Amino acid sequence: MRRVAITGAGCLSALGGDAEEFWSNCLRGKSVVAEIPDAWSYYSKLKSRLWSPLPPIDYSARGLSRVEQLQLDPAAQLTICAAQEAIERARLVTELKDKKSNRFAIRDIDPLRFGVFMGTGVGGLHSLLENHCHPVVARHKSELKELLDAGDIPAHARTAITSVIDHMPHPKRVNPFVASMFMPNAFAAALGLKFSLRGINSTSAGACAAGTIAIGKAFRAIRSGRVSLALAGGADYLADSYGYIFRGFDAAGTLVRDCEEPERANRPFDNKRSGFLCSQGGAAVLVLEDLQHAMERRAPMVAEIIGYAESFDAHSMMSLEPGGKQIERMINAALDDAGITATDVDYVNAHATGTQNNDAIEARMLRRVFGSSVPVNATKSLTGHVVGASGALEALVCALSLKHQTTHRCLNLDDPVEDLNFVQSAQPQNLSVAISQSFAFGGHNAGLILRRAEQ
Repeated sequence: MRRVAITGAGCLSALGGDAEEFWSNCLRGKSVVAEIPDAWSYYSKLKSRLWSPLPPIDYSARGLSRVEQLQLDPAAQLTICAAQEAIERARLVTELKDKKSNRFAIRDIDPLRFGVFMGTGVGGLHSLLENHCHPVVARHKSELKELLDAGDIPAHARTAITSVIDHMPHPKRVNPFVASMFMPNAFAAALGLKFSLRGINSTSAGACAAGTIAIGKAFRAIRSGRVSLALAGGADYLADSYGYIFRGFDAAGTLVRDCEEPERANRPFDNKRSGFLCSQGGAAVLVLEDLQHAMERRAPMVAEIIGYAESFDAHSMMSLEPGGKQIERMINAALDDAGITATDVDYVNAHATGTQNNDAIEARMLRRVFGSSVPVNATKSLTGHVVGASGALEALVCALSLKHQTTHRCLNLDDPVEDLNFVQSAQPQNLSVAISQSFAFGGHNAGLILRRAEQ
């Protein structure tokens, strides 16, 4: 039973282009809330018009070749960038292996002992939808243009047709790599290819718990000795030209409602919560490593993972089991796996989406398991919901909270749904053990137990 350390981390999200900027903005209590693209409202009558967009990303400046950008879904590109940062922060050295394919190897590491574990909620759905637009839209758009060129059309009709044409975006052609772009396993495969890693290569499609599940599987693989190191995390990209991914969540009634102060619309655990803030996308990747292996190469220690567990509600595709019993079972199993009890936990990073039923169920369960004194936080109050990447981002927050002995605040929490010790300001904390928990559409529950690294 080997011990497992986090030795490096990287991320891209609405809060920043790397882990350092992300953490700094978390401590500042920053949240990015903006209007959705105007065009989306042309295609659908939306209940929510707010989301959390990514900052501009120059993938070329981050080392991705033109071919890679053409062949990879945006979420896969985010994944590679996050992994590159994590590898660098873990003080692993890469060397160019194949210039033509822009692939690397990691020096002095056995590639057969280096695994990849990635989670995703929607996979390469962006690429599928974008490429689907070409055969569906291109022909009709061409026929409308021919109609405008051929006949004597009244001015009002010409204006209407021109408007329709302008609202029919599509790529110039179907990308010949689209099949490999929309496969859910493409993100993990892309990392294995990029860094020549031949260990276990695994994908977890566990919706909102996917990132947590992927890290948990990596933890178990290292602890059992199946691999010595792993890249583990989650990624998703939730935008498309017609806003259909956003529309799917909006139609389900899960998204935040507009309000006079958009920056206050996202409010997990507050009695005025109205749903979750959908993020455009993001990725977080951790380097997990056999502790002894890490010590031998004098790697930096961010935190240690000491326990993991999963459970399944078998209740509903879209809501938690009302009593939270299966979540509680998952938490107790994770605590048992770590060899500790609930009283040993100093910090809880909750799933906390901001939806009506699920926040209430989670809050009651937390009070039942941990009492009312342990600090509880909601990272999604800052980041919004990045679906498959959320659990990985929140595991990163837990690791950094343990390392720096401080926590970010739970934003927009004025009237808590339950009497819990919600973190109301960024402040120093005495933290030894933290839990990061995630729940997903379908009924999947997963939790990681982290401990402060021995310095």
